[in-house]
Amino acid sequence: MASIGPEFIARGFTDGSDTLISADEPLASLQLACGGELPGKLAVPALLELVRKARSYDLKLARAITAQDEDDTITAWAEVTPERASGGCAIGLANWQTVPRAENDGADAGARREIIERQAAELTARLDKDQNVLAASANGPALASLARAMQTGAGRAWTQFVRVAGSDHAQPLHWRLLDGAEIAIDGDPRSWQATLIPVGKGQPGSEGFELLLGSLQAPPRIDPAAGAHAATSADRLEATVGREIAPVLRQPIARIIANAETIRTKLAGPLADEYSDYAADIAAAGQHLMALLDDLADLEVVENEKFTTAPDQIDLADVARRAVGILGVRARERGIMIEGPPEGETAPATAEFRRVLQILLNLVGNAIRYSPEGATIRLSLQSDARMARITVADEGPGISPEDQAKVFSKFERLGRSGDGGSGLGLYISRRLARAMDGDIAVESEAGKGARFTLSVPARA
Repeated sequence: MASIGPEFIARGFTDGSDTLISADEPLASLQLACGGELPGKLAVPALLELVRKARSYDLKLARAITAQDEDDTITAWAEVTPERASGGCAIGLANWQTVPRAENDGADAGARREIIERQAAELTARLDKDQNVLAASANGPALASLARAMQTGAGRAWTQFVRVAGSDHAQPLHWRLLDGAEIAIDGDPRSWQATLIPVGKGQPGSEGFELLLGSLQAPPRIDPAAGAHAATSADRLEATVGREIAPVLRQPIARIIANAETIRTKLAGPLADEYSDYAADIAAAGQHLMALLDDLADLEVVENEKFTTAPDQIDLADVARRAVGILGVRARERGIMIEGPPEGETAPATAEFRRVLQILLNLVGNAIRYSPEGATIRLSLQSDARMARITVADEGPGISPEDQAKVFSKFERLGRSGDGGSGLGLYISRRLARAMDGDIAVESEAGKGARFTLSVPARA
C-alpha cells in the first residue's frame, strides 16, 4: 500500500467499493460516530466524497474537510491517494482540530440549504426512523408515478423504489450515506439526487426523515415552434387538474398524511390508543383524497386527444414482480398471499414501463381489496408471437356477467360505496392499455373470483 508520511495523525485505507477496511484513531471513532462500522462503508460524508473523486479520477486529492459527531465539530486536512493494486485509496489526516459544536452551529446554512432543496425537489416523502415510506407526493409530473408507487407501497424502505447509483450494498444504508446520493429511477433517463432531512430533537432522525428528490439535469426542452403536436407523452399535456389543481393540493394533503402517520405510529411520543386510531382514520382519508386527485389528473390525461405513450423495451414478468413487491406489505397486513411470476420467467414486450406498472398496481390493488383473509392472488404470464399477457387472478366474490359489461365504465363502482375507490381505476387502466396497442379483459363468475388480463405487444 502507498505510504503516508509521519505528519499525519490518522491513517486509513479503503477498498474499491469505498469500504473503510482499517483506520487509526481518531478516524476510527469518527467513522463510528457518523453511524458507520469498521470495517464498513465510509460514513464521513466529506471524506467519502473526496475518496470517490480520487478513485474516479485516479488522482491524489487533498483538501480541508469538516465533519461532526454528536458533540463536536471536527476540521482536518485530508489527503487521499488512489491505490491501483487494491482499487481503493490510502487516507491521511493532519491538522485535526475539535471544537464543541454550538447549538446553532451551521443552523443558518442548513436552513438555507433545506429551503433551496425543497424548492427544487420534484418529489417529497415523509419517512419513519427506519427510512420506510409514510407518505409521498410529487411536485411535478416527472415523478408522479414514483410518488404513486411509494404511496401505494407505504411501509417499505424508500430505496426499494429507486436504485442508488454505484452501490450494491444492502439498503437502506445509514442516512448520512444516502444524503446527497445519486439516484436512478426506472423509466426516467435523468439522474436524481436524494436529500434526507432528519426530524427529531436530540438524536437526528429519531422521529424520521423528510426525503427530497431533485433532478441533476434539466428536463428535456420542448421547442415551442414544434407546436402542440410535438407532445409525445401525458407529462407534456396542458391539463387543468394535472397542471393547476393537483400541484396546489398534493403538498397540503401529503403534509396531512405525513403528520397523521407520525401521530399514528407514535413517533412524536406516547399517545393513547384511541387518538392513534383517530390519526389512522385521518391518514386513510388523506390517502383516499390523494388517490382521487391522481385518478382525476390521469383521467384528464388519458382522455386528451393528443395523449400517447412512450414505448419501452420491457420484461412484463419483471414489472409484475415489482408490482408484487410494492404491494406485498399491504397484502400481508390483510393476511393475503401474492404469487408473482417465478424468477427466471420472462415475457419480453414493447410498452411504457411506468404505465404498465401503474396498470398492474391497480389490478393487484383491486384484487387485495376484494379478496378475503387467507386468500391467494396469482399473477401468471402467457405469450404468443403477437402479444404478451399477464393475468391477475383473485379469490374474491367475483363479478356477474351483467356487471362485467360495465366494470370498465367511468365512475363505475358496481354499487360499492365504502371501499375508498373512485370508480376510475379500471377505466383509466384500459385507456392506458389501449394507448399502448394492448387491452384489458375480465373473466369471472359470481362467487368464484375474477381474472383480469393485461395484454401488450410482444417483443421478439
